[in-house]
Amino acid sequence: MPPVAEPPSSASSTSRLLRFVNLRQGEGTPVLVAALFFFFVLTALMLLRPARDALGMERGIDSVRWLFIGTAVVTLAVNPVFGWLVSRFRRLQAIGATYGFFVASLVGFWALLVFAPGAIGARSGQVFYVWFSVFNLFVTMVFWALMADRFTSDQGKRVFALVSVGGTLGAIFGPWLTSRLAEPLGTPALLLVAGGFLLLALACAWLLVRLRPTSAAGNAPARTHDPERIGGSAWAGLRAVFASPYLAGIAGYVLLMTVVATFIYFTRLQMVAAVADDMDTRAAILGNIDMWTQVAVLVLQVTLTGRIIRRFGLGVALAILPIATAIGFIGLAIYGSFVVLVLLEATNRAVQRGITRPAREALFTVVAREDKYKAKAFIDTFVYRAGDVVGAQTEGMLGRLGLAMGGLVSVVIPLALVWAVLALWLGRAQARRAVTGDAGDTLTPAPLPRAGEG
Repeated sequence: MPPVAEPPSSASSTSRLLRFVNLRQGEGTPVLVAALFFFFVLTALMLLRPARDALGMERGIDSVRWLFIGTAVVTLAVNPVFGWLVSRFRRLQAIGATYGFFVASLVGFWALLVFAPGAIGARSGQVFYVWFSVFNLFVTMVFWALMADRFTSDQGKRVFALVSVGGTLGAIFGPWLTSRLAEPLGTPALLLVAGGFLLLALACAWLLVRLRPTSAAGNAPARTHDPERIGGSAWAGLRAVFASPYLAGIAGYVLLMTVVATFIYFTRLQMVAAVADDMDTRAAILGNIDMWTQVAVLVLQVTLTGRIIRRFGLGVALAILPIATAIGFIGLAIYGSFVVLVLLEATNRAVQRGITRPAREALFTVVAREDKYKAKAFIDTFVYRAGDVVGAQTEGMLGRLGLAMGGLVSVVIPLALVWAVLALWLGRAQARRAVTGDAGDTLTPAPLPRAGEG
């Protein structure tokens, strides 16, 4: 009996849906698994972030600045360990070891809270703050490293925004789940719940590397094997960043982005403290900012990001954030109101997560495979946290000098100009590499993966 043909109306509906979400035939399953992977990761993170912030603020804003320094030092120390894992083990083994370590750490913190609550104090709270900050960066970095390794440059430009929707939904679901589980289960149990979501994320990683996109003819997804270990030095990522102008440019972009984001973070802490005297009111204000920011991120990811990248290129997509941030700071300096601050932070975070993050991750699709893990780890952890430190110390110094908002604006505007120019250069450099297949200006060149390879 011949196979039943798909009704024309159904086929046209499917085609329209694929065009709307910017997918091609055969990409749906891998993208769905990747989005689910990111959903589990962000759910785990957002389950724990309220506890991190509460513990970090226990000794005041100045203590947070010093915790940033501690986090940067720890990320620098952990980088060669991660580089060693990537060098010695296959991709899934390295990812499993990284996620497994964090799950084990969560179980350890849970045991401490349940069986030795008397040992919990300000110092252990600071340890948890630093641990969570490292955990936050590494689990997301590993996710995006796998995305850059799994998808081609063209796919990254089209589908990373869609994959990011899964993370945004997780960022919304995580706080909601916390509000529902914290009272009946207790705070310690949330650590185990977060660990469970990390294990689900690891299962998605295992499935993703074994799926090959279906062909235009509609063949079923085929399984593919995890590639051989990458090899090389544990410090190769750091050396690659300094040896490659392209990777150094990405590092510079991330550094500038985090410096300015830290300015906004501390400005928010101070203005929220000024407009609200009690903790409940402050929490409600910050919660509203987070909620509307996530809504804006979701709208951008679903409707605009892929079209902006496809129409104007990665450079313009990356340059939107510095331009929007500069305009926001000018408005904040002129009006100095809390409403303008809310608009600035919501816009900055929405553009950063909804447009900049997918575009920035697409930059790594055209580098050597070793650099997708090792150099990316150095940039997304140490360089990121170094930007936090520079931003926190600069903001504190300007405050001590009495310059406040005017001083911040005088720093932000020149930084934003350099930041935007660097964004445009990175966009052109990525486009050249995508055309020529050049991934060899680093110390450890490797061929780019073909479409569908794990």
